[in-house]
Amino acid sequence: MPAPRRDFAQLKRGLERWLAGKYSTRVASLRVEGLRGPSETGFSSDTLLFDCEWEEDGTLHRQPMVARLEPQGVTVFPRYDMERQFRLLRWLSEQGSIRVPKVYWYEGAREVLGSPFFVMGYVDGRVPSDNPPYHVVGWLHEFRPEERRQLWMSGLQAMAAVHTLDVAPLLGTIFPTAPNARTYLEEQLEEYRQFIAWGLQAERYPLLARTEQWLRKNEPEREQVGLCWGDARIGNQLFRHTECVALLDWEMARIGDPQQDLAWFLALDRCFSEGLGVQPLAGLGGREESIAAWERATGLRADRIEYYEVLALYKFTAIMARVITQLKHYEVFPQESDMDVHNLASITLERTLAALGE
Repeated sequence: MPAPRRDFAQLKRGLERWLAGKYSTRVASLRVEGLRGPSETGFSSDTLLFDCEWEEDGTLHRQPMVARLEPQGVTVFPRYDMERQFRLLRWLSEQGSIRVPKVYWYEGAREVLGSPFFVMGYVDGRVPSDNPPYHVVGWLHEFRPEERRQLWMSGLQAMAAVHTLDVAPLLGTIFPTAPNARTYLEEQLEEYRQFIAWGLQAERYPLLARTEQWLRKNEPEREQVGLCWGDARIGNQLFRHTECVALLDWEMARIGDPQQDLAWFLALDRCFSEGLGVQPLAGLGGREESIAAWERATGLRADRIEYYEVLALYKFTAIMARVITQLKHYEVFPQESDMDVHNLASITLERTLAALGE
């Protein structure tokens, strides 16, 4: 997706003034250098990369940083809670077992950069590309199949560590104490029903309506409860060679059954291969092996993984429809395009429902 239009000179001035107030009085000549947006940033999130330079006690310091901003304009989601993301990342970094960037400061006022934002440390590494998809082209093609398997399993283990956390400290602080519905799953289904009503012309997407009926009819009787990363996939992980060094993009984090993260991890990998009609890279995405490894790492059961894979594809199909709607709004896609209806997510969802006899 194209990067949002920005006035980098104005952003630089705003950041420099704001950062100057975050350091001790001994800091002098604070500068923001190399301000840029990563090529893969889009409308669902807004990211700035920069180096913060300053002098202290006669020594020049440089620290790479990242600012995550609340998106503006026609957005993917109706609401963004940047402060919750900041507080969650700060709590996760304090646990010691979760690989997330260190967060420094949150700013809720829009006057500084035009929207609320938080600043975190830069983590060096490479991310498997969504566009073009990593199954089609990119640095993963340089690896041998056994190296890709190591990378996949490292990413899966890093995700699984999130699911072993005690969520009690999060309830009533970062997340509500209890769901408004009977279960966290029911609350999520209602949330996505409202999302579709808000962001899409619902009658244009009969597949979503059919899938919602299936999800409600087949809702599991029991629900494991833990912290769910939300957008859990290798495309949101930083790697150094085959080791996962950071989990990124926590805007979809929630309390729920952690097997929904495993399902998202598996289902989105299918979308970026099967959904595009291309062969998956050897070494990536072994389903049964991944499920068994996740169960061993978490001590949880993936006993309703098929249900949560349908849920993942339902959510991703709705999100893709909204993203294509954005692209039409910004005239990146022609208005007559039907890619909001027929895309890598909806194709994979259709096939999954057919395999279940629906």
